[in-house]
Amino acid sequence: MKTALLIGMMALSSSVSASSTAQVSSIVSVYDADTFRVNIDGWTDIIGKNMPIRVNGVDAAEIRGKCKKEKILAKKAREFTRDFLASSSVVELKNIKRGKYFRLIADVYGDGALLSDALIQSGLARPYHGEKRQGWCG
Repeated sequence: MKTALLIGMMALSSSVSASSTAQVSSIVSVYDADTFRVNIDGWTDIIGKNMPIRVNGVDAAEIRGKCKKEKILAKKAREFTRDFLASSSVVELKNIKRGKYFRLIADVYGDGALLSDALIQSGLARPYHGEKRQGWCG
C-alpha cells in the first residue's frame, strides 16, 4: 500500500512539474467562483480525473459564508464561473502549481480570457496574493 502511494505521488509530482500548462478536457463540477473540478486527458488518472482547481489570484465569497450577503454573492459568483467555463470552447490552465488540500492552483483561461480578471471586473471577486482575507459581510 505504501509503495503504491509513493509511486502515485511520484507520478503526480512529475506530471505537474513537467507541464505548467494544460488543456482541460471537461469540467466536472463548480463548487464556488474560485474552486472547481476538471478532467485533463493525457494526465494519469490520479491527477487527471476529477482534479480540484483553485483559481490563482482571486478571493471570492464563500458558499458557506459568514452572513447572508456573502452567501448570496457566492452563489452569483459561482454562476458566473459556471457560465464562463461552459461558454468557453477551450479552457486552459497556466502557471500550474500545487496548493493546499491537493488542489492545483492555476491561472484559468477560457478562450484566451483570464477568469480571475473577469471575476474581479464583474465585482464578484477581489485580487488575492496570500495576504489575510477581507470579509464579505461588511
